[in-house]
Amino acid sequence: MGIRFIVKDPDPVLRKVANPVTKFTQNLHKMLDDMAATMYDAPGVGLAAPQIGILKRVIVIDVGDEHGLIEMINPEIVNSEGEQLGPEGCLSIPGLMGDVRRAMKVTVKGLDRNGSEFTMQAEEFLARAFQHEIDHLNGILFTDLAETVYKAEPKEG
Repeated sequence: MGIRFIVKDPDPVLRKVANPVTKFTQNLHKMLDDMAATMYDAPGVGLAAPQIGILKRVIVIDVGDEHGLIEMINPEIVNSEGEQLGPEGCLSIPGLMGDVRRAMKVTVKGLDRNGSEFTMQAEEFLARAFQHEIDHLNGILFTDLAETVYKAEPKEG
């Protein structure tokens, strides 16, 4: 697994709509492995392929819950309900946070690394992560949706 360079705003690739994946090859598997390694190294809780400069509809998420690492290809939200307002940051926009209004629960449909379809239901933080990463696939950044944007608190360590 390799660590990839994370594209930063205002790189134009972050504003483009990603293309659906149609071939499930070893290259896709390597990209998924690299995306997970990059996300963990950053450290972050989600990463979309455009964030490593690849315009494909691929995301990885790990919010540290019982689901562990989630890989999803061609994800789409098929149902959403409720509302939450909370803080978000982004590996492509270091140093900023924003309060973003999102659905409280989502149902997401997509494909695994082998092309098999699956559906997941997510609530609260995981639902927020799915919505954030799928937005990346459509050229939308959290700063476009944030009700307020502010400097992130520096991490101690």
